Amino acid sequence: MSRSGHNGHCASIGADGLERTHNLPVKLPERHHQRSQVIMIAGLMKRRIDPLWEHAASPLIGIGMTPNQVTSGGLALVALSCAAYLYHQSSLALGLCLAFAFTFDALDGAVARRRHMSTKAGGYFDAMADRYQEFAVFAAIGWVADLWAIAMLAFAGGILTSYAKARTAIEIPIDNQAWPDFFERLERLVFICVLLVADGLATAMGAASPWILTGGFALYAVLANATALQRMNRAFAMLKRADAKQPQDGVRPFRAG
Repeated sequence: MSRSGHNGHCASIGADGLERTHNLPVKLPERHHQRSQVIMIAGLMKRRIDPLWEHAASPLIGIGMTPNQVTSGGLALVALSCAAYLYHQSSLALGLCLAFAFTFDALDGAVARRRHMSTKAGGYFDAMADRYQEFAVFAAIGWVADLWAIAMLAFAGGILTSYAKARTAIEIPIDNQAWPDFFERLERLVFICVLLVADGLATAMGAASPWILTGGFALYAVLANATALQRMNRAFAMLKRADAKQPQDGVRPFRAG
């Protein structure tokens, strides 16, 4: 005689009258399967793109730059581009300058891999520099275009997207690749550059409209905060699964408050 449990186990009664438990294969939820496919695709793309970045980083390696120097240089380029925007107020110029600065900044990882200088401290420094870059961009746009409210919401969405994962890592060990969210940093940077260039070209062609930047960054704010909520939902699910396992390991759940 046998009976199935709720956790993929089956209990059977043997001829000796003793109950034995057998593990059964557990069917993963469809959502988990889809997420795994997204992660796999992202991994394949990364393996194809990384060699291109590493080739582009060759000149920086040739002059002896370290990953942290590249990160610092990228931050300086973004800061200078935003400071210049306060003076010339050209969306086209800012968009092009930021595209170059962000591309330069993205080479720090390639330099680290090529020079075998990947460190946890370097990764932390790069993440902090990225946040300051985003702050500089939205502060400059908020000042020039007088879009402080939208800029604040847009910046908050990006920060909360990053914090949702970072805070989860404090609670439980996480896989950095298991977060296939919609509007991540790369998408945000491309969106900003394309929007600024589009606004600049419209102005150059005599079709300037304040609604290009206003509407564009309002959409950015919606997408960024929607992604933060998406990531929060994933984090809650991961933490609840971890909480459910704690009593089985003999650890009593702790709730502050």
